[in-house]
Amino acid sequence: MAADLADIHAFMAVARAAGFREAARITGSSASSLSAAVRRLENRLGVRLLHRTTRSVAPTEAGTRLLDRLEPALKEVEAALDLVNGFRDKPAGSLRLNVPISAARLVLPRIVPGFLAAYPDIRLEVIAEDSFVDVLAAGCDAGIRYDERLEQDMIAIPIGPREQRFATAASPDYLLRHGRPRHPRELLDHACLRGQFASGSTPAWAFERKGERILIEPTGPLLVRIGATTDLAVDAAVAGSGVIHLFEDWLRPYLARGELEPVLEPWWPRFSGPFLYYPGRRHVPATLRAFVDFVKAMPPWL
Repeated sequence: MAADLADIHAFMAVARAAGFREAARITGSSASSLSAAVRRLENRLGVRLLHRTTRSVAPTEAGTRLLDRLEPALKEVEAALDLVNGFRDKPAGSLRLNVPISAARLVLPRIVPGFLAAYPDIRLEVIAEDSFVDVLAAGCDAGIRYDERLEQDMIAIPIGPREQRFATAASPDYLLRHGRPRHPRELLDHACLRGQFASGSTPAWAFERKGERILIEPTGPLLVRIGATTDLAVDAAVAGSGVIHLFEDWLRPYLARGELEPVLEPWWPRFSGPFLYYPGRRHVPATLRAFVDFVKAMPPWL
């Protein structure tokens, strides 16, 4: 009465994600196919594995016990199969990364083309989102995050620039009409284009100069989801709608073309760059080892 391995993976994905829709998003399949797979598994085992309501999905006691036994067993299976990669000239298989949208835009373009050329048998999948997720629960091999958001018991290696800045800028037209602020608190009298995380929190704008740190909560005509619609805020700033506060690397092309002008540059705060992180207590797949080694071998980020 052996169950199909694909159905087992479907059950584990739904249980981890606590829902069919979220599991479908993570796995790239459909909610209906996952539901059918779980039903097949339950019918073969003769026991209900998931409690289903219109609002939530949770494992039954049987489902919880099965999940507890399956996870370490399947990790061992994956590790055993991955050993075959050691007999290849170059590793093959899939590699899934969960990264913030800023990293997908500002860090990975310098890495990914060379990596894919060096390892043509690896299929790289990048999931870009700014909500904080458990990379393992999301079915990913590794993630990119900044140090303040790294999970415990993770191995972290530097990736991308080791120092970054937040830049504040506005269009020449806006500054001509509204004047140029000379101190961060003067932004409270300006139209500011702000970002909001998926959680609903709206981060304050931080400024630093000669040991002084200032946080302000400006207001303005536009609020966008950080990452997903940040480009809309940039376009609005270029069009003269207000002042923007964003990664300097994101704004650099607009500053170089003169579409935006620096504002309060002596106050731009610096912060450490991102890290590639992955679990330190499990087998590292050959595809991830190849990516880690490739990142480590890259020349210093300029």
